[in-house]
Formats: sequence, structure tokens, C-alpha cells
Amino acid sequence: MNSTTMRRAGLSIAVAAALTGVAACGSSGGDDDAKDKKDGSVALSPIAALRSIEDKTDDADSAKIEGKTVMGTQMSMNMDGAMAWSDGITGNVTATLTGGTQADQMQQMGQSKIDYRYLKTGFYANMGDQFASQAGGGKHWIEYDYETLAELGGAAGDAFKDQMQNTTPNQSVKMLLASGDVKRVGEETVRGTKTTHYSGEVDVADLTGKNADLDASQLAELKKQFSQAGMSTETIDIWVNDDDLLVKKTEKADMKTGSFNQTVYYSDYGTPVSVEKPPASDTMSFKDLMNQQPQA
Repeated sequence: MNSTTMRRAGLSIAVAAALTGVAACGSSGGDDDAKDKKDGSVALSPIAALRSIEDKTDDADSAKIEGKTVMGTQMSMNMDGAMAWSDGITGNVTATLTGGTQADQMQQMGQSKIDYRYLKTGFYANMGDQFASQAGGGKHWIEYDYETLAELGGAAGDAFKDQMQNTTPNQSVKMLLASGDVKRVGEETVRGTKTTHYSGEVDVADLTGKNADLDASQLAELKKQFSQAGMSTETIDIWVNDDDLLVKKTEKADMKTGSFNQTVYYSDYGTPVSVEKPPASDTMSFKDLMNQQPQA
């Protein structure tokens, strides 16, 4: 297998890890303190309720996650694992690529499942035996340092780095709060759990830029990148239990390559999460992989 294919596969792994990690971290309501009476009871307004949800989820520190992502014709994958966020994003997640062009690239390497390990400064992906023998110099793991990804990705890279290092599963709640466009849909049962469903629409580039604290030129570049991808707004839905903790989240948006659709389930808040850094002797950097064939 040539190095160009390996490099493309390496980029595919970065995209999948970004979608998995940020999924795990999650991404007008009227007067902030308004309350509505219904059936003789007092209920918090959507904005006030989301603020409680934001705090409770932030304090939970960790959870198990399970979900599915479809990104147009590029990728579809399932994910399963556990993530913690008390001191940066850490966790262990297995992604199973089920379709799309990026899954095809991985199948050429004999891989359909990828084990990810997330640490504060970056994440690691186990690329398997075929990669180790053909491109990895006998090494199975690729290290994706956030600083390197930020350099390669421009404004989008800066935003991704900030999200992966600083956000928590309530990021989707923060986005709904920042947008001001959120409504309480009603009560629904999710996997046997009674939940309250909230929904809203956000401007993806604008809110991502604000959350990443980008300057004016970086924000302009980020909006250009989202525009090139054909992605402008995103619909976010969350389902929350009686303890004000996320049980389910969906994100939907249109892109030039098709629809983006992601569903994530959260459970076992407070679960222990221990992440072991792969041995240096079995690890190569993403930058070294990209430099194997600079002209590609």
C-alpha cells in the first residue's frame, strides 16, 4: 500500500476522532428567570432549565457514551466508550467505521475498528498490524498532538484544539444557550428513562468561533471553511433526565457531501475513567506520517 493511501487514512482517523471526541463532549428562550405555570405547577423556562442542566452535567466529571455519526458520503461510524472532563478531555473510545469513502480507505488497511485514547495534549489511534508493517515502521499507534492539528487546520484547527481541551458534554447545552433559539418540546421516554426534550438551531461557525475565542481574521477564515463545506446552521436536540443530566443528544446539519447526523447516548455518570498513554516505542507522530510524502 502506498504512502499516499496511508496519509489519507491518517487524515480519516483524525476526522473520526474529532467527531467522536467532540460528540462525547457534546456541543428565543425569553427572560432568563421566567417561569411558566402549567397544570398548577411551576416549571422553569427553557433558558433557566438549560442553565441548571449545564451546571449539573459539568459537575458529573465522566460518563459512558454510545452513538452513531453519519457525515454525508464521507463516513458513517458507531462509537462506544467512556470519557472524563474534570481536567481536560480524557477517555477510551472504540469507533467502528460502517460506510463511506473514509471507511473504504480503512478497509484497504484491514481496519474497521479503531481504538482511541484521549489525553489532555492530544489523542492516539491504533492503526493495526498492516499499518505497522507497511508505513508505521513497526509502530501501531499514531499520535495526534493538538498543537500540530491546529497548525494544519488553520482556524478550524484552532477551534478544534480549544474544544477538545476545554469543553465538556454540556457543550451542546452551551450552544443552545448562546443561540437564544431554544424551545421545550415536551416529555419523552428514552431507553426506559423519563426525559425532557429541548430543541434549537445554532449558527455553527459563529458559535464555534466564539467558543474558541478566535480573533476577527480567524473567525472569517473559519466561516469560509464552513461555507466551503456547505454547513451553516445546525439543529441540536437534547433529552435530559430528572437529575438534569443529558441522556441523549442529536445534531443535524446539511453539507455539500450530504447530511451530517449524529446521535449520542450518555449513561453511568461518574464512571471511573483511566487512560494509559501508548508506549513511545509503538507510536509515531501524525506529523511524521504526513511528512512521508510531502508532495502528495
